[in-house]
Amino acid sequence: MGVPQQLAERMSMAEQHEYLRAKFSRRTMIRGGAVTLGAVAGGTFVPGATAQAATRTQPLTRTETVDGALVAPFGRHLAYGNDASTEMTVSWQVPVAVQKPFVRIGVHPWDLSRKIEAEVRSLYTPAGVGASADHTQYYVHARLTHLKPGRTYYYGVGHQGFDPAEPHLLGTLGTFTTAPAGKKPFTFTAFGDQGVSYHALANDSLILGQNPAFHLHAGDIAYGDPAGQGKTSDTGFDSRTWDQFLYQTESVAKSVPWMVSYGNHDMEAWYSPNGYGGEEARFTLPDNGPDRKNLPGVYSFVHGNTAIISLDPNDVSYEIPANLGISGGTQTKWFEAQLKKFRAAHDIDFVVVFFHHCAYCTSTAHASEGGVRQEWVPLFEKYQVDLVINGHNHQYERTDVIKGDEVVKKLPIGGTAYPETEGVVYVTAGAAGRSLYAFSAPDSYEGHENEVDSVASFVNLKDGKKNETVAWSRVRYLNYSFLRVDVNPAPRGRYATLKVQGIAETGDRIDHFTVARRAK
Repeated sequence: MGVPQQLAERMSMAEQHEYLRAKFSRRTMIRGGAVTLGAVAGGTFVPGATAQAATRTQPLTRTETVDGALVAPFGRHLAYGNDASTEMTVSWQVPVAVQKPFVRIGVHPWDLSRKIEAEVRSLYTPAGVGASADHTQYYVHARLTHLKPGRTYYYGVGHQGFDPAEPHLLGTLGTFTTAPAGKKPFTFTAFGDQGVSYHALANDSLILGQNPAFHLHAGDIAYGDPAGQGKTSDTGFDSRTWDQFLYQTESVAKSVPWMVSYGNHDMEAWYSPNGYGGEEARFTLPDNGPDRKNLPGVYSFVHGNTAIISLDPNDVSYEIPANLGISGGTQTKWFEAQLKKFRAAHDIDFVVVFFHHCAYCTSTAHASEGGVRQEWVPLFEKYQVDLVINGHNHQYERTDVIKGDEVVKKLPIGGTAYPETEGVVYVTAGAAGRSLYAFSAPDSYEGHENEVDSVASFVNLKDGKKNETVAWSRVRYLNYSFLRVDVNPAPRGRYATLKVQGIAETGDRIDHFTVARRAK
């Protein structure tokens, strides 16, 4: 995307970002009517260091004459706020600048009298950065607060000239349901590495049929940057891929909170020193993490009896070090504090952690990340994390119960793990839609089990790859799939459960196991 390869190899992401800023003149940057992340209700929205250079700009004259009635919103996607039972963010996209965007909301489709103003974040990509010509994208966000727990709401998104409450636009309405106030059964789904493809669309269709309360996307979301090294020299970058992705995902994300974590392909170096400026334009996530400036994809939320924590492994990755050490250790300190808090909470039974790079995987592509093993695996074990969900490797793999890099207990298909007394189970669910990788051992999944005693693999360390032979690879499935988790509370002292299933794109079950913990 503009920095010569020989320079990029010696530069951090922040240094590459500044190089590109110097290369493209301010005159070029504002041709699209915005400065990088542009106008928000008359001002600018620019994350991190970019904000210091931003100036207030006006839209192009041609956008002022667009009739809002001719502009239809698309790409709706939801996200919980810090309190999943009372807060929701509705986000969407418009193809051109619009005036006075808003959300209408109510408990009935015929009563949408509550109207909330929305915020526009424009994202400008000049010609010469990636594969497209000058391109401006407009993302719109509205934070909804003071909602009722466990309540289903109807909503519509609009702007001046396009009012979803008008009878002819009622078909554009969506719904969402807030998290419950107490312990109730629910289902969530998860995967990573989706992108835009037929298989991605097929997985979305199957996920909608599971009726999940929310969905976890464990990084590598749209693949606007297909190289995935977090460098300004990455080839093939095209911000327009996000338009296709959000349109594709809307069928599910307009009604199911789409909770994302950031992977290596989500570091788009042009927009901000940390590479996440584009994501900050497109998503509004809980802002309770340790470092919003550097790590906007790190956060937590609670749904019923289950705490969910999203981490950013780019901060600890030896394999792809563009953002290695960016938090200065604050992420790991925050993570341990979250684990302490959730384990002490009387109303939380399960802790689920999701992020991109794998602690344990035998893929021939990326395999395991030594930085994750070094920084976070000891905390998973110390605080008895109930389930770890990853992407990065484009396949399905599930481990036995692991502690100290060793198998504590074999966990056959249909088996039960007890994290309080045993160890941690890791699932790689990275076959959401991108091209598949490979295993060095044969597939082994429900109905087609092929048990082996050991698998040859490797782990990425600071000094490079280290070969290892592992015994913890229990289930391997090399085709498109996703994860379904059914959360079942229980009376105090009895076993609450996570019923975990791997579901293939065909709808067939490829794996199932249970995580059981005594309810508080």
